[in-house]
Amino acid sequence: MTELVLSIFDPNTLLPHRAGIAGLALALSVIHPADAPLQWEVTEDAVKLLWKGSDLEIVQWLLKQTYRSDQGYLEVPALKLDEQGRYIFTEGVMSTFLQHSKQRNREKQAVPLAFLVEDDKPEIRIDYRPVVDCYYTRDFKEAFNSKGTFRSEIPLKGHHLPGLVECFVNGAYVESSTGFLALLFLPLACGYYQLPGYRSAVVIPEVRNLKEWVNLRRRMSGRTYRSFRSSSAGESALHFLLQEKLVEDSQQFRIDYCEVYQLGNQPWDGNQSYLKQAVYRVQVSEQVLGLYQVASRLLPPRVKLKQDGNGTWLAESKVLAWISDNLITNKVWYSGFFEFRKATPIYPEDRRGLVVMTEHLNEDEQVLFDAVQGAFRKYRGQQIDQAKRQNRQPDWEQITNKVIYRLQRPSTQQEFSTALVDFLSQFRSKAALSSGPQIFWWLHQESNWRKARDLALLAIATYQGKSQEEKAEIEQELTQEPTEQTANVL
Repeated sequence: MTELVLSIFDPNTLLPHRAGIAGLALALSVIHPADAPLQWEVTEDAVKLLWKGSDLEIVQWLLKQTYRSDQGYLEVPALKLDEQGRYIFTEGVMSTFLQHSKQRNREKQAVPLAFLVEDDKPEIRIDYRPVVDCYYTRDFKEAFNSKGTFRSEIPLKGHHLPGLVECFVNGAYVESSTGFLALLFLPLACGYYQLPGYRSAVVIPEVRNLKEWVNLRRRMSGRTYRSFRSSSAGESALHFLLQEKLVEDSQQFRIDYCEVYQLGNQPWDGNQSYLKQAVYRVQVSEQVLGLYQVASRLLPPRVKLKQDGNGTWLAESKVLAWISDNLITNKVWYSGFFEFRKATPIYPEDRRGLVVMTEHLNEDEQVLFDAVQGAFRKYRGQQIDQAKRQNRQPDWEQITNKVIYRLQRPSTQQEFSTALVDFLSQFRSKAALSSGPQIFWWLHQESNWRKARDLALLAIATYQGKSQEEKAEIEQELTQEPTEQTANVL
């Protein structure tokens, strides 16, 4: 007789093991006990298993109830997925736990799939290679001896847990029977995301209560192709945590943090495309999730035509990726705008989202932001008058770039403070009246001058001008085409 206890509070377990135990509890929740050759009990912190006979036969039976190769997908009955959900789960697992070609067989001939992302846009068309079988639907004999009993030490390939083993030259990762069994069900608990540039992300949640987590997971809505595409590993973690937060009655046992593995190419292995590039442990507050929720609504992925006009693709917002990566590291959402703007083009639709995001500044940030925009308005007015006297049209791009260069050229706190004060003094505005001491106090804190530089440049880049709509209208009309003036500001 075999008796195993898989506890999420076992000191020898890692976060993936605890999530795997939760996945096992979820798989057991849809199996009728009377039809099973084993007995189990799921408590708040452990799964207890009991059976007679061969360990190999019981594990094979359990996995056959959990994973199926059905109609070209890796099907998991416990997840109750629709067509898009089945595609997302299958592609997610194939690009993470089963990324090596030895771990799965797929049809050589791809079949076309079409998913509707936006109601008024063409469908996204994808070539998909159906799954024939994979590691989770095979025999697992390497984990058992000739008598069908668990080996005392079970070698586990690094493919099954991305990032656990830094490099294959370090040898296989060795597991106990309980650790091995937990990791077999880890895919059920994870979130999967496709990133730009042939990369992927897998999100592993913290689980503190097995019963509550199973109930929570079964109430979550299905995934769509749009939610499968993510702009960055940071956004993947935030989307995963936000999805959990939005489930009703989840506050008492909510997931407070997760780990996200960013996977992509590594120079030391040319045979696999999804090896560990970075690992983040993400623990965020209600405020951070709130900011991400606003940003993701303002900066959604957009359906675009391919350059040759043959088909469509989904373009993720680089601005959302930058904001998300700031939020997961507890920085202000606009941190690093100085470097980001120099390296990344900001498209009109992203700019409109940034305009509305500037409503989410604290009091000190808002004072500086308004003062810079006020000075820039005064500067623009002078340039317009000069253009009229010379009987020509204002060059908005040149006007904006002159001020941006003026404020981004300084590289020290003293140089930037001098440049900013000179700019605000030369072009005095109503917004800066009586706010000088407050700006001076905030600017001259050692930790703030780079934030002040980012904020000043953001104020210039998101300036609306008198002919533009108010921020509230922009938020409602994000899909409206910008005027030429707006398009050229950045």
